[in-house]
Amino acid sequence: MTQLDMIKKKVNYLYSVSPKIHINVRLNHPRLELKNDKVEIKGVYKNIFTIEEYTTGAPRVHSLQYVDILTGNVEIVEKP
Repeated sequence: MTQLDMIKKKVNYLYSVSPKIHINVRLNHPRLELKNDKVEIKGVYKNIFTIEEYTTGAPRVHSLQYVDILTGNVEIVEKP
């Protein structure tokens, strides 16, 4: 099992058990920066997963790639 497969499995598990998580994101295209913000995983797909965040006051949905977790651009911060 590759690291990417383990990441997909972890995101899928979080989606099924507790979709509301804290996340750190730093992406340039599209410009998105979240620091320990609470988001909800809205969908899990083959190459991407979608999150919904409320930092601007209105809900916004973003698509993130599993590879971004592997490269460190996205970090899932699990709260006990």
